[in-house]
Amino acid sequence: MRLLAACAILAAAIGVFLLRPARDMRDFEVPWTVAHRAAASEPLYRAEDEHYQFKYLPAFAVLAIPLGVMPLPVAKGVWFVASVAMLIALLAVSVHLLPEQRKATWFLVVSAIVVLTKFYARELDMGQVNLAFAAAAAGALLAFKRGRELAAAALLVLTIAIKPYGALLLPIVLARRHRPTTVATGIGTVVLFLLPLPWYGWTGTIALHEDWWKTVTETTAPNLLNPDNVSLAAMYAKWLGIGAVSATLAAVSGLVLAAAMVVVFARRRTVAFPEGLEGSLLLLLIPLLSPQGWDYVLLIATPAVMYLANYQDALPAPFRGLTLVAALTIGLSLFDLMGRAAYAAFMGAAVISVCALALAAALVRLRVSAVA
Repeated sequence: MRLLAACAILAAAIGVFLLRPARDMRDFEVPWTVAHRAAASEPLYRAEDEHYQFKYLPAFAVLAIPLGVMPLPVAKGVWFVASVAMLIALLAVSVHLLPEQRKATWFLVVSAIVVLTKFYARELDMGQVNLAFAAAAAGALLAFKRGRELAAAALLVLTIAIKPYGALLLPIVLARRHRPTTVATGIGTVVLFLLPLPWYGWTGTIALHEDWWKTVTETTAPNLLNPDNVSLAAMYAKWLGIGAVSATLAAVSGLVLAAAMVVVFARRRTVAFPEGLEGSLLLLLIPLLSPQGWDYVLLIATPAVMYLANYQDALPAPFRGLTLVAALTIGLSLFDLMGRAAYAAFMGAAVISVCALALAAALVRLRVSAVA
């Protein structure tokens, strides 16, 4: 029945794609374009691309070459259907990450859908790669749970290839103190940086990584006041303006979150399968810590939402209420319901960022209480 349901959803996804206007999935054109450039050994990072500049590691462009072989409309169709399949996989794997399932599967899945559907929808509409990132990360955590160390290492390296902030998940590898996994992850990461060599040679590969760093650092500040940016840096910039004060507060807040993660890791021996909550919390924090953390990137917090839904009755009443309000605020803050002016004010006040911090606090409380 599950297989039939998954097939039905995929069939519906194909039908939906065929009815979609051609202007959709604009963001997908970025990896498709750089795939062509990589195959031809051309520069990947170009200022003339403006808003649609490529900002991921050069290895991503190399891995995307098979997509670039297809005509753009065909590649969009393939990626759309693949994204729907990865969404199904993400929801299914997130359920299996729980050390103990206290709530019915339907409740956990519906909870994630209520909180994150608007981000899932936007991801599919734009043709982004966050579902691929989240599916790989969740798959790595599940591989850890099942003792498949090399598979976990490979999937973690894949997350870095898809989006560089996958490196924020590496502390889990170190915390496990499993030498073969650590070595395999290190080797895989080195291979990742060497992947462009056959196309660009040593000098070209080094130049590509320099161009990548320059592109990422130079395009951060202009995006801080974008209404859809939910990062800590953007939150303080919206409240106080771009400047030294907001930058300092963002850095201090980042250090506080890092200290919270230290506490979480320090208490990992008090629970079964600690990697599940640790990975879920890190995924939730990624959009907050990345200076260009767009709101739809919060879809990677799917495992975190399921953890909170599963253990809601284990939270103290104040945390339970705060978590519920924060989750519903994220999920029900829809442009069509609120209207243009109210939604603009809502996003300008960085409410989504505050709600995400509340969810993170609840996850930390679960670990401190030795619940998960």
